[in-house]
Amino acid sequence: MDSTQVVAEVERHCKEQGLRLTPTRRRVLEMVLDADGPIKAYDLLDQLKTEQPKAAPPTVYRALEFLLENHFIHRLETLNAFVSCFHPHDQHQGQFLICEQCDSVTEIHDHGIEKLLATSASDHDFKPERQVLEIYGKCRNCRNQ
Repeated sequence: MDSTQVVAEVERHCKEQGLRLTPTRRRVLEMVLDADGPIKAYDLLDQLKTEQPKAAPPTVYRALEFLLENHFIHRLETLNAFVSCFHPHDQHQGQFLICEQCDSVTEIHDHGIEKLLATSASDHDFKPERQVLEIYGKCRNCRNQ
């Protein structure tokens, strides 16, 4: 799914759920989708300021919070950065392969891993609120260089 399709899917989902996809929220989503890799909040703010000179950190953080709460983007915890979700229609937790050499990020979408972790948490009488699995290593391109 390309970024145009993702935005259309997010718009459809917001309309169905009665959520407000404001112009700023939409623009932040587009910037995350268009980023070459993980992008930090202040990089988003710098980009947004070129279009909205009065934009301030809370503007970006509120937009990111909305996008995260509705599973339209993912937050990479260890990098404190954001990546797009290319299947927003499917509620899921994030699982990512992160190349330590080129910083590429690949989302894997494995409900089996999600279920296994949820079952293990339940076995320990723990109720997870969210989970982000980040696996670091080297991608094929970097290994073959």
